[in-house]
Amino acid sequence: MDRRDLLQLAAAAPGVALAQVSTAPDWKPDVFDAHQNETIVVLTELIIPATDTPGAKAALVNRWMDRMLAAGPAAERDSLLEGLAWLDGYAAKKHGKPFKRLTEAQQIEMLTELDRVKLPFTEPGQRFFRQIKNWTARVYYSTEIGMRELNKGGRVPSTYGCTHAQHG
Repeated sequence: MDRRDLLQLAAAAPGVALAQVSTAPDWKPDVFDAHQNETIVVLTELIIPATDTPGAKAALVNRWMDRMLAAGPAAERDSLLEGLAWLDGYAAKKHGKPFKRLTEAQQIEMLTELDRVKLPFTEPGQRFFRQIKNWTARVYYSTEIGMRELNKGGRVPSTYGCTHAQHG
């Protein structure tokens, strides 16, 4: 399945594409290695955590993201993988461990720094963090879980047409 097929499937039936593509119990990433996949799970869950609704981990954002990257342009895939490597290198420099092995407080502190502090040596990390936040939001809200979150409390109308009898 190529990227165009994935996007068409997602547009036609949000959430279904993820279910068809990524929920198999024997799923293995096409792009991420095991370490990168685990890092993506941790990172995306920090961006969209479970609250009163499921977060990125429950929505299997890592799997969908892997499929999109596999079907997409090499430059996009390379940019994200380089960003993951940068993040692990920066975590090792600051705390002596890869990002996924840091405490949640250390992870949040690092991401907050990348989001708010403008230092020349963190510019690649800032660019990556913007990229991964964008990917996480786009993917999450394309899943069934994300669609339910968008419609929480009936925020999404059942129709966009006028509901007044005189206009029907």
